[in-house]
Parts: sequence; C-alpha cells; structure tokens
Amino acid sequence: MSTTHINANSSKIAKTVLMPGDPKRAEMIAKKFLERVELVNNVRGMTAYTGYYKDKMITVFPSGMGNPSMGIYSYELYNDYNVENIIRIGTCGAYNENCHINDIILVNYSCSDSNYAKVMDRYELNYIEASLDLNKVILDTANNLNLKIHTGNIFSSDVFYEKTDNSKWREENFKALGVEMESFALFNNARALNRKASCLLTVSDTFYSEEKLDAKEREQNLDNMILIALESSLKI
Repeated sequence: MSTTHINANSSKIAKTVLMPGDPKRAEMIAKKFLERVELVNNVRGMTAYTGYYKDKMITVFPSGMGNPSMGIYSYELYNDYNVENIIRIGTCGAYNENCHINDIILVNYSCSDSNYAKVMDRYELNYIEASLDLNKVILDTANNLNLKIHTGNIFSSDVFYEKTDNSKWREENFKALGVEMESFALFNNARALNRKASCLLTVSDTFYSEEKLDAKEREQNLDNMILIALESSLKI
C-alpha cells in the first residue's frame, strides 16, 4: 500500500516505530543498532528503515521538523499502517537548570500554543499527556539499565527563531523542563486515533548557558536515549 507521503509495503512497517526528526539520524540508528535492515520509504527524502533488534521488528521513521511534519507522518503510520506505538527520540533545549547537556528527558505532558490539535480535531486544551503505560515501560527500562532520566513536561513550539525569550514563563506556567517542536502533534494523533505515544529527548542545548551539542553530535551521540527506546520496544 501507499499513502500521500509513504510508499512502504504495509508488511514492512513494524507495530512499534522510533521517530527521530532527522533522516540522517534514522539511517544511523538503523545501521548501528538493527540487523537485517531494509530501506522501506524514501518519499521526499524521508528515509525510513525496518530491521530487527534482538529479533523484534522495529521501524525507524524520521518525522521531519515541526508539529505539521510530525503530524503528517505519525497520522499516516497510525491510521493507514496500523502502527500501535510511536516513541519520538529527539533533542531539546533545556529551560530547567537541573537538566544538563546529554541528559535525557521522558515527557509526561506536551504543552503548546500550537493550533495543531484544535484544527485537526477540535481539541481545545494546550496540553496532551503521553501514554502512561508506555511511559512506565520506558522508565522501568531506564532504571534497569542504570540510566538516569528526568521526567516532566515539555513545551512544543511551532517557532524555532522566537524574538522573545519565553523560557522562564513556560517553565513557571507549564512546568516545562525545556522546548522541542514535535511532541504535541504526535501526542494529539495518538489521542485522536487511540494509539500510544511517548517522547524521549536528549538535551542538546540550554537556555541558561552557551553550551550545546554541534550538528554531528546531535546526529550521532545519542546512544543512551536510543538504547532505552530499543530496549523498551522489546516489552511492548
């Protein structure tokens, strides 16, 4: 089968999908962590791969940048390919000073001023919860791997280059640990379609210091987060 944006055979898309933003990161994850890897989609350069992690079939599918792009791909995966679980694995900028470079955040609520959910299916609230049972599996997996992760809310913005620094306001009013750009659409699609979604984020930069990961580090140096997602996928 195919959709407007995906040309994969339905048998080639796993029930559990890991979604980084960057197609290059998807390629790296597939080739580094999976066996019997196959390219299953290349429409618009969105290179998705399916392979096996410890004999569990896993698809790694890039979302692109922003809620609209995530909204398209996650919707078609859920609705047309009957995907059950999507774990976003991405990066974020930290607001909270307890979240440092390379720390990992498991998102409880995605908060946003985006109109995505309102336009998509008239959902009026500005926050959406992750799937509780999926988050529990991820948290237990991280503990079993002795990998510390933060749990909390994230702000999901539609704008990367903001002219006003809203970090303190969002931290105080939404209890947001940081900011990214895709989780709100993902969580809304999972809610609307009765599927499951979680979001793991590695801190790539902060709003309280000049320290940050460069482009190559963001592409390649996220192994702990990826390992948590892969090991969690074995249990769902």
